[in-house]
Amino acid sequence: MGKVIWKPGTFIYPLPVVMVTCGDMEKSNIITVAWTGIINTDKPMCYISIRPERYSYNLIKNNNEFAINLTNKKLAYATDWCGVKTGAKVDKFKEMCLTKEKAKFIKCPLIKESPVSIECTVKEIKPLGTHHMIIAEVMSIDAEEAYIDEKGAFDISKCNLITYANGKYFTLGKQIGKFGYSVQKRKK
Repeated sequence: MGKVIWKPGTFIYPLPVVMVTCGDMEKSNIITVAWTGIINTDKPMCYISIRPERYSYNLIKNNNEFAINLTNKKLAYATDWCGVKTGAKVDKFKEMCLTKEKAKFIKCPLIKESPVSIECTVKEIKPLGTHHMIIAEVMSIDAEEAYIDEKGAFDISKCNLITYANGKYFTLGKQIGKFGYSVQKRKK
C-alpha cells in the first residue's frame, strides 16, 4: 500500500496545545494555541502563531509579553472552551474557574492550574499571511513542584499533557526511549 497525496496544508502532528495568557492581572485573556514551539536555545526563545483579528493579538502586541501555559487532561475542557470563545465577550478565567497567578517577570497572569507556565517577552512579530508569528524570549519557566522528581528534573510522565492533531485532543503516551539511546553504549 502506498502513500496518498493531499494538497499542501498544516499536517505536522501532534502539536502541543497550550493556553496562552496575555494582558495584565486586571484585564487579561486566555487564547488556546496549537501553533507553538521552540526556536532557539541560547537565548531561550519560542513562538506562537495567531491570527491578528483575534482579541488576544492586540493585548500581546501592546504589552509585548505573554505566558504559555501547558495543558493536561484535567484542563482539556477549559483548553477547548477557551479556544472557541472570545475574550472580548467573556472572562475566561472566571467562566472556567481558573486561578490567576502572579508571574515573576511579566505583568500578565499565569494559570495556577497549569503544570508549567512559560513567561515570555515579545522580540518580533512576523506577519506570514493568515497568522502572525510572535517570537519571544523565555524569561522564566514556572513548574509545579508536584511534577519535579527526586533529582530535581521535570517529570513529564506525571503531567498527563495533551496534544492536538487533526481537530482532536490526545494525551501523551508512554516513554519509548531517550535522546541518544540509539547510540548509547550498553552496560555490561
